[in-house]
Amino acid sequence: NTAHKSNKEGRSRRLNMAKHPPKEEAERYYQLGNEYRKHSDWQHALECYNQAISLDPASPAAKAKEMLNNILNYYCKNMFNP
Repeated sequence: NTAHKSNKEGRSRRLNMAKHPPKEEAERYYQLGNEYRKHSDWQHALECYNQAISLDPASPAAKAKEMLNNILNYYCKNMFNP
C-alpha cells in the first residue's frame, strides 16, 4: 500500500511539473522564498531558494541565496567584544 501511494505521488508530481515548465516553477519558489525572507523566516526562504535553483540553476534565487547566506554568516568581532 505504501509503495502504491509513493508511485501515485510520484506520478502526481510529474503531472504537476508537466503543467508548469521548470523555469515557471523556479520563479514561484523564488517569489515564495522572498516572502519568507521578508518575514525573517530564513530557513523556509533558503529551502525555497534551493528548490528554485534545482529547477533552474540560472534563477535569481542563486543570488538571493548567496546574499542571505552572507547576511546569516556575518560576524563582527567588535560587536561581541566591546
